[in-house]
Amino acid sequence: MVVPTYDEADNLEWIVGRLRAAQPTFDVLVVDDNSPDGTGKIADALAALDGAVTVVHRTEKAGLGAAYLHGFRVALDAGYDVIGEMDADGSHQPEQLHRLVDALADADLVIGSRYVPGGSIVNWSRWRELLSRGGNLYVRLLIGMSVHDATAGYRLFRRHALEAVDLAAVESTGYVFQTDMTHRVLSAGLRVREVPIEFVERVRGDSKMSGRVATESLRKITRWGLAERTARVRRRLGGRAVSP
Repeated sequence: MVVPTYDEADNLEWIVGRLRAAQPTFDVLVVDDNSPDGTGKIADALAALDGAVTVVHRTEKAGLGAAYLHGFRVALDAGYDVIGEMDADGSHQPEQLHRLVDALADADLVIGSRYVPGGSIVNWSRWRELLSRGGNLYVRLLIGMSVHDATAGYRLFRRHALEAVDLAAVESTGYVFQTDMTHRVLSAGLRVREVPIEFVERVRGDSKMSGRVATESLRKITRWGLAERTARVRRRLGGRAVSP
C-alpha cells in the first residue's frame, strides 16, 4: 500500500499501525516529500521496527500524483501484483480495506467511493461536499466516465492495470491525478469497480486541499477533457468512409 506523506508526523504511526493490524499481509510503502515536520524520520523508525514497512525519501514536495507515481514504480520494480493507495491522515479507514480487496476478484481497479450507495462522508462542511460532488459530476459529464468518485484516493490496482496505462506518460501531479488514472484505466478497456466507504475528515494536522487547489484541478480537468473530446471527434471523422 503506497502512502504519500507531507507533514503527517501527527498521523503516520497511528495510520500505519491501523493498516498493519487490519491487513497484516499488506506491506506499506511510505513516500515522503521531505516533510519539514520530521515525518520522514518517523517513517524510518517504523521501518526499523517492522520489515513490512519501507520508506522512499523524495527531495521536494512535487505533488500528490508525483509521489504516487514514484511509489507505483518502486512497487512494480519490487514485483508486487496488487498495489494500493491511501491517504496518511486517517480519512481512508484501513478497517474497510477488505471491501476493496474482495471487489478486486473481478476488477482491475477498485475505488473506495464516497458517492455510491452506502458511501458517506463524516465531518465535512456542506460546501466542501457540494464542491466535491459537483466536481465529480462535472467529470462524468465532460469526459463521459461512469465512475461516481473519480477523485477518490482509496484504491487497489492490479499490476497489469498500472502497466497498461503507461505511467511514464502520466503528467498529472496534483489532485487531478486520480481522475487521470481512472480515465486511463477505463480507456485501456479494463474493469473498474466502486465500493462504498465511510470517508472521515482528518482530526489531526492540516488538510492539503484548498479552494485554490480545487479550482486549479477543475481547470486542468476542463483543458484535458476538452482536448479528449476534440481528439475523439477527429478520430471519428478520420475513420468515416467517404463515398465516391
